[in-house]
Amino acid sequence: MKHYKPTTAGRRGMTGIDFSLLSKEKSEKSLLINIKRSVGRSKSSGRITVRHKGGGVKKLYRMIEFSQKRMDLPAKVIALEYDPNRTAFIALIEYPSSLRSSGQATSTSSGQVPERQYIIAPQDLKVGDEIIFAQTAPLKSGNRAKLKNIPVGTMVYNVELEPGKGGKLVRSAGSSAQVLAQEGNYVNLKMPSTEVRKVPNECFASIGIVSNPENRYYRVGKAGKSRLKGRRPHVRGSAMNPVDHPHGGGEGRQPIGLKHPKTPWGKPALGVKTRSRKKWTNKFIIQRRNKK
Repeated sequence: MKHYKPTTAGRRGMTGIDFSLLSKEKSEKSLLINIKRSVGRSKSSGRITVRHKGGGVKKLYRMIEFSQKRMDLPAKVIALEYDPNRTAFIALIEYPSSLRSSGQATSTSSGQVPERQYIIAPQDLKVGDEIIFAQTAPLKSGNRAKLKNIPVGTMVYNVELEPGKGGKLVRSAGSSAQVLAQEGNYVNLKMPSTEVRKVPNECFASIGIVSNPENRYYRVGKAGKSRLKGRRPHVRGSAMNPVDHPHGGGEGRQPIGLKHPKTPWGKPALGVKTRSRKKWTNKFIIQRRNKK
């Protein structure tokens, strides 16, 4: 974590991510795509559906391999990179030379090209390490295996919810889930939120803890940096007029004048449960998360 001298009001309290462990090479061009930004507007109507989004620095999307297309083949880590689209760092891995369509990589003398993929980088992964995706992979950070073959107590990340659909859970910086028990066709996982839930034991998960754990201490420091990230100003409802927000109006600083806070459209806000009581996945949740 970087700490800055308070040379200006914006620098005071600002912190930055330490990129000293990352490679200084350019991103893999064949794995970059341009995604048109919606900036909070509906694609069909063009109206704003999510407020406080827009602007920001242009960025290309890195195509991450969340599933396990290449099985039982060792891959070598050739670079650790920053990804502007997520909080975790990413790793560029290279498989042994294999036949691929032309134009995606530089061909070798034998007419074969090395296949490269981006994956979410775990902690302690270094350039030059070898990882493998297999049904029974060794207990090494970065390896990917089926949950039924991972011992109880192991920390995992990038967990599938349905077999073969790719990792959906535990992908943000510094997060991990713990294997608590093996019961029948399911594995009990303790999620980062402290929730305990069942996941099919045929699902794959990566071993280890997601990289960049210091991200939780990151502080933007000033408004201009938020604008660079595509976040527009968020005006408080109590600072508006009554015509614009249910919390608005009043002489000077007044309470909102309501029993419970509301959204600009009059719906209950702050702490209201939105999950359906009859949701079909409720049967997989063994224990709800602890209240903060």
